[in-house]
Amino acid sequence: MINMVDDSISEPLNDLNREEKLRWLMKTYGNDVIRIAYTYLKQQQLAEDVSQDVFVKCYEKMDSFRNESSYKTWLVSITVNRCKDVLKSWAFRNLYITDFFRSKQAYSTIEQSYFSNEEDELISKQVLALPVKLREVIILYYYQEFSIDEISDLLGINPNTVKTRLHRGRLKLKELLGAWSVNAE
Repeated sequence: MINMVDDSISEPLNDLNREEKLRWLMKTYGNDVIRIAYTYLKQQQLAEDVSQDVFVKCYEKMDSFRNESSYKTWLVSITVNRCKDVLKSWAFRNLYITDFFRSKQAYSTIEQSYFSNEEDELISKQVLALPVKLREVIILYYYQEFSIDEISDLLGINPNTVKTRLHRGRLKLKELLGAWSVNAE
């Protein structure tokens, strides 16, 4: 049985100064922030830029944090809003930006790399191919393990809307993955 850890209990931030809090938040939630930004923007460098913006804003607004949610929820909310701002921006919509760097993993054999990541990579690509409204709830629910109510609060939408988007996202993924398996044969 896996014990779920409540973020608010595991966040030892009350005794830290602002810089120490920021370091702890970056270390603890930095990868989550970058992953969420990447799922929206689909560009690693842009996701890293958004992550920096999120932590700068976090540092600026740290004193006004009211502890109504966990720090993770607060950071994810800032990340989602910042990504939506970037997606609406003129620069993002009108400029062609290319990813020059891709992360590479070392494997001992070609077979090992193929079999260990083929399914995960396929699912990730299909999730990223979903429309933003479906993709964001799938990512927040399955990858970030937020509840439906937390996603509702985070995105400012009705819990039933979250459920509907999850359902539609699952159906779309099933359709996309089904089409892939037919084409692969």
